Amino acid sequence: MRNYSKVLLRFSALFALIGAFIGSHMAGSGGAMFKSVHAHILVVGWLTLFAWAVYYRLFTPVKTIIATLHVWTAIIGAIGLTVGMWFYYLNPFDFADGLTTVVFIVGGSIMLLSFILFAVLTFMPREEDK
Repeated sequence: MRNYSKVLLRFSALFALIGAFIGSHMAGSGGAMFKSVHAHILVVGWLTLFAWAVYYRLFTPVKTIIATLHVWTAIIGAIGLTVGMWFYYLNPFDFADGLTTVVFIVGGSIMLLSFILFAVLTFMPREEDK
């Protein structure tokens, strides 16, 4: 489970770096075009993944398949949600509106699944409880 912590921590660091870069860009340019994407990169990508990294460092869930699904839906969902927001709100590649909406919804749905799996994990017995 410590590997889950390390993976989540590394992804949270990447999100923190990207979020800080976008924040610096917005401050320097004086524009707030990226504000929603920036906020979600920092909250969902950096803070949430970091909190889950701490959880896996402190606790050891018994059901590893749920933990594995949680970790990977967290990473895929955080990437999908924030990239989907970028496509949906800014459409930098001039994709069809339907495509940007689908990417946004699928990314957000995967992230929601990750939150559900985390809630399930917190109510399950852990190795420490035995």
